[in-house]
Amino acid sequence: MSSNKLPNAPETSNEAKDTDWVRVTSADGFAFLIRRKIANVSGTMRSMLDTQSNYAEAVSSTCPVEQRGIIVEKMLEYMSFRAHYEGVGSKEEVLIHEITERIPPEIVLELLLAADYQEGALNHTSLSTIPNVL
Repeated sequence: MSSNKLPNAPETSNEAKDTDWVRVTSADGFAFLIRRKIANVSGTMRSMLDTQSNYAEAVSSTCPVEQRGIIVEKMLEYMSFRAHYEGVGSKEEVLIHEITERIPPEIVLELLLAADYQEGALNHTSLSTIPNVL
């Protein structure tokens, strides 16, 4: 495996798997490793990482996000939360307060703007809980 490949990155196949690792980098130099399944929660990241597109991001399995590290971290936390709970049958089983309690009020607006750019990183159900954070 070459040194610039992430763990579990396909060697010869163009097929990407949900268990492949993706690197997400912030504007201030922080890097996060997440599973492709989590990155696919975001429409923007899903497009960047589409193996059929031959974008540089897809080839390197790296998504640059032009936001501060704390914003990228909280967005990825939510995307992980959403990917984990997407198969849950009823809304009562999803403990949304677990994620909203971890969002500092001073970054909520910036986080919403970043999530909007990421197309789907936050959904309308989550947006209704944001006033409780403020």
